[in-house]
Amino acid sequence: MSTIDDLPPLRQVIATHGLSARKSLGQNFLLDLNLTAKIARQAGDLTGTDVLEIGPGPGGLTRGLLSEGARKVLAIEKDARCLPALAQIADRYPGQLQVIEGDALQIDPLAHLTPPIRVAANLPYNVGTELLVRWLTPPSWPPYWQSLTLMFQREVAERIVAQPGSKAYGRLAVLSQWRTDVRIALSLPPEAFTPPPKVSSAVVHLTALPAPRFDADADVLSRVVAKAFNQRRKMLRAALKGLTPDIEDRLHAAGISPTTRAEQVSVEEFCALARAVAHA
Repeated sequence: MSTIDDLPPLRQVIATHGLSARKSLGQNFLLDLNLTAKIARQAGDLTGTDVLEIGPGPGGLTRGLLSEGARKVLAIEKDARCLPALAQIADRYPGQLQVIEGDALQIDPLAHLTPPIRVAANLPYNVGTELLVRWLTPPSWPPYWQSLTLMFQREVAERIVAQPGSKAYGRLAVLSQWRTDVRIALSLPPEAFTPPPKVSSAVVHLTALPAPRFDADADVLSRVVAKAFNQRRKMLRAALKGLTPDIEDRLHAAGISPTTRAEQVSVEEFCALARAVAHA
């Protein structure tokens, strides 16, 4: 039996249900239930909270979230092989676990969740960044979620928390830091997973701010940032020249030198530039 509930250890669950991780689904399973409970605790106090989990696999983090007091976990799983293992967890926690089989990119979870809502997931590597960008760019702010506690490859985690002037600084950093408080909460070596990935991983915790840190139109900011970093080695006057004919004037209006490169521009300056472009 495991140390956090009376269900079988995850290694036994995987053997029972033949759940070898599939590279095509970006799967790497965490088998240490003490570790999954530790990750769940990074999400904060889950009492009275619904939690959205993407890609639960055999349910290690799911069990951690439930044992830490989540009111309900909505788990979206693409791999039908994992459903019997998740059904065992649902039986152990009656009425607290809902499993939806399908693609998280295609499913609207809001019909199944009641605020307050947090998101916690060991994200499949192949969709993690896309899901994060979606959560950071909803039609209106604040979003439906209070916080995101997400496992990424270490390299991606470092891009999310990167500061201007570093090679890791880019679109993910600007979008994350504009609207959230963000930190790396935990680092995990490859051997924590089955099978071990070739890279280290990290858990990133993002807390939604009530309002964005600086005023800017979200669509304009996204467009400016994407274009700026798409050619990050170019000066901004060249990288952004297709944005508006008088881009040099807009850069000057925002207090940014046209010869600056994107990685030197702070979140606040990008927001000023988005306002200048919007008013062009």
